[in-house]
Amino acid sequence: MIKAHAFEDFWHRLRSQGWLPVLVGVVFLMVMIGSSALVTTRTQLAVGVVGVCAFLILRNFSENLTGRVIFLTIAAFLSTDYFYWRTFTTLTYHDLLSFSAAVALYLAELYGFSVYLLSLFVNVDPLDRKPVPLPDTDAGHPSVDVMIPTYNEPLDLLEVTLISAMQMRYPKEKLEVFMLDDGGTDQRCEAEDEEKSAAARQRRRDLQDLCARHGARYLTRHRNVHAKAGNINNGLQHSSGDLVVIFDADHAPTQDFLENTVGWFLRDPKMFLVQTPHFFVNPDPIEKNLETFQQMPGENEMFYRVIQRGLDHWNSAFFCGSAALIRRKYLMEIGGISGETITEDAETALTLHSRGYNSAYIGIPMIAGLSPETLGGFIGQRIRWAQGMVQIFLLKNPLLIPGLTIPQRLCYFSSCFFWFFAYARLVFVLAPLCFLLFGLKIYDANFVDFSAYAIPHLLAVFLVSDFLFGRVRWSFVSELYELMQSVYTLPAIFKVFLNPRAPKFNVTAKGETLDRDFISPLARPFYVFLALNAVALGFGVFKLFTIPAERFPTSITMCWAAFNLFILLAAMGVLLERRQRRSTPRMPIQEPLKVIVDGKLYAGTADDLSLGGLSVTMDAAFESVLTPNSDVHLAPVSAAAANQPPFHVRVCNIRSQGATMKVGLQFRHKSMDEMRRKIGWVNGSSGRWTEFQNSRERRLGVTRSAIFLARLGVHYSIQHFAQIMLSSNKKSKVAAFEPAAQKS
Repeated sequence: MIKAHAFEDFWHRLRSQGWLPVLVGVVFLMVMIGSSALVTTRTQLAVGVVGVCAFLILRNFSENLTGRVIFLTIAAFLSTDYFYWRTFTTLTYHDLLSFSAAVALYLAELYGFSVYLLSLFVNVDPLDRKPVPLPDTDAGHPSVDVMIPTYNEPLDLLEVTLISAMQMRYPKEKLEVFMLDDGGTDQRCEAEDEEKSAAARQRRRDLQDLCARHGARYLTRHRNVHAKAGNINNGLQHSSGDLVVIFDADHAPTQDFLENTVGWFLRDPKMFLVQTPHFFVNPDPIEKNLETFQQMPGENEMFYRVIQRGLDHWNSAFFCGSAALIRRKYLMEIGGISGETITEDAETALTLHSRGYNSAYIGIPMIAGLSPETLGGFIGQRIRWAQGMVQIFLLKNPLLIPGLTIPQRLCYFSSCFFWFFAYARLVFVLAPLCFLLFGLKIYDANFVDFSAYAIPHLLAVFLVSDFLFGRVRWSFVSELYELMQSVYTLPAIFKVFLNPRAPKFNVTAKGETLDRDFISPLARPFYVFLALNAVALGFGVFKLFTIPAERFPTSITMCWAAFNLFILLAAMGVLLERRQRRSTPRMPIQEPLKVIVDGKLYAGTADDLSLGGLSVTMDAAFESVLTPNSDVHLAPVSAAAANQPPFHVRVCNIRSQGATMKVGLQFRHKSMDEMRRKIGWVNGSSGRWTEFQNSRERRLGVTRSAIFLARLGVHYSIQHFAQIMLSSNKKSKVAAFEPAAQKS
């Protein structure tokens, strides 16, 4: 009876924790791999064909969990089968140089294979968690302290975040907002450099006035210790709310943020964290320079729309530094926000997960954030993330830390291990050169073996990636983003290995404007990669005709170099930094409104909207009533804006478009109340951000994604090199003019 009860308990835990389908898949995978290891190459070719066919058929039934697990298991089988063959068949010693290059390539593939299997595990059954309703009475609401840490961000940006936080719908007596100023500390105000000291004192006064104006509390501290983590911990010492909400300085929350998140703390007394997505209202530098912001899913959406939900299934959704709530009681058990690494957010979550507490992820976009505007700012941000996650890997290895469940260990290991992509990505860019330029033997395989093992594996990888992430990350886009980061993150990661405690927290610049197009100063290594792969392709053509015995490896490696060239051309487009004059980005919307001129109402539709202004489509018949630089009024017709006074706006420009006209309007608020209402209208609706996400969400497929990126690469690389020629001509003219000017 005891054994039967133990078995029933074990079976219940398997099912309740989501392990049962995974266990069945693993057993099935082991049986298939064991049997395939005994077959001949010809039989393996048949196994590969059957596996791919079954894979394609099961893809249509993968919405069901069982079908999804079998589908992912077959994908894992095709890839594991390939790697078994790759390990025991293709690593042949020819000479030291060739073998060294072959091992470097093998390790890069081993990394990719490991990340791939971890990704299958993490995303086996993403959890789509819904908000829990709050109690009907205010008395049942926990008290909430909102922390907005700041260091050097501009005041107008901070004011938007502060007002947005004050406008969150929640009982006012249960909500307190804190501005945590690390730019006006005593240490900075008393600095020996008088200019820096004066700037810090002025910043402190400005932020104190800002908080007093809007009803928030201003806090600073004596010294800048432990960066953002230390700043928040100082705030914890001066507050007492049951829950702590953290927003970055550029993360303006929507009005329903607390309504959608607080309820989970009431449902689960062991809940320590509720994390929400980071949503950005401006393009990152890659989206901006390739002009894909409104047509392609954003880079962060793969993590926030799929991976975090997969982590949530295993109780491993982690703190991302902002747009999150933490239960104070559990946070204070560990002394506040962790500060041993520069990714204090993930480190804190890891520590609290290891104590047996729970986390939740609500996938509704409820903040309006800002991405870095320049490629340098973007790369700097990613270097910090990479170094911090590698620090966690070295100093608090999730595979060894006590208290975590096995799935949590795998999930945290996956999140840390991902950041080693820099090594693999650079090896994949350089490996074809080893064979095509230098004749090194880096991959021993004939055509039949390659077809039997490698092609099914490659098909599985591309199709699984498209299945898991295709709606939020189009094929080959990850390769572009990773390549752009790899050149600079790899040396940074190497420094962490030399001294794990050396990295320092650096604030990412936001709200920058660029007044001209220019070539990024980060471009030089990519020119080298582009030239080497182009030359390698030329050598490949020569080898095809002069060394017939090597036509198969030459053809395959040329395809590889061509793929690299295809990604590098897109990189050329990214490296042409586009000018950006607007400091307040405009988001596309379709919302009816009324333009009021001399008391008369004229219908229009807002096409885009920002804190600075908007574009409105109106009937061309109204053109005579509007004149540039005139002041008019604007009245949104949404239910939320009903019975509200109209906004003061100025007509900036009018562009005729046949039967319609485009009118550019600039906000000209006349009072503090009007500015607050404007911020609430522009940034207050999570539904607007969800609609924008959904407008970009579509599956393009592997082939169409390749065509899309190739078209971008050709188009924008031409512009890149044209910019180089233009800059060279300008320099030549200046050089020719200067001597003449000196003579005169």
